[in-house]
Amino acid sequence: MWKGERPHLLLSSPFLTNSSMKFIFLATLLFTPFLRAADPQQILEKVRQSYAGQNQKLQGELRDDATGRIEPMELTLGNQLMSFLFTTSPAETIRLDLSTTPATLYQVRNGVSKQVPASQFGSKVRGMDLNYEDLSLRFLYWPQPQLLKEERVSLQKCWVLRVMNPGKAGPYYAVDIWVHQATGGAAKMEAYDRQSKLIKRYEVTKLQKVNGTQALKELRVETLDPATGKTQGRTYMKMNTPAKP
Repeated sequence: MWKGERPHLLLSSPFLTNSSMKFIFLATLLFTPFLRAADPQQILEKVRQSYAGQNQKLQGELRDDATGRIEPMELTLGNQLMSFLFTTSPAETIRLDLSTTPATLYQVRNGVSKQVPASQFGSKVRGMDLNYEDLSLRFLYWPQPQLLKEERVSLQKCWVLRVMNPGKAGPYYAVDIWVHQATGGAAKMEAYDRQSKLIKRYEVTKLQKVNGTQALKELRVETLDPATGKTQGRTYMKMNTPAKP
């Protein structure tokens, strides 16, 4: 059984009396109301909308924690499109079309746009710990999400969802997503390989207000050794605070 799965109660067991059955029923009502009230598919849809519904342009950078190497970038959100512009050589733009299901990732170099193939999903972006699978957000479209539990991240209530890769493409077999109950945005994600070993962790460590809405300020991305669980690499995505008009 995968960690986090909930075993079913066998209410037809001859060892359960009427009183004990009533107790189990009442305990379920008292201690797991969020499992009844929250639909995991609707929660995942809110996460997708939180990306697609923004309209922003932010300057920022990717920074490798070990070497200090910095890649300047520009992030544009709007019209169902997320765009990452990198100007250092070789210049490239990575575009995520959020109007398709699932979202479609494109790479633009030398004026030529091509869809990122599945064979490249595990490749690093600009040599950082962020890969094309991370930018594609494909896991937000994987079917049959499971609602595991409720947990707090930075004192904020979150639902924890698990999605399973329905195919063989990409480096991840499963991804756990912590979703802010108040905003529907993703606060944290953990990705597992096909041996159910944790290999990637992302966490939004800072937020900022842009045009009256919550926007990313800092995202920490960590690559982990599946054998030891130790961090092998760490990259920060930092977005600058826009200048006031």
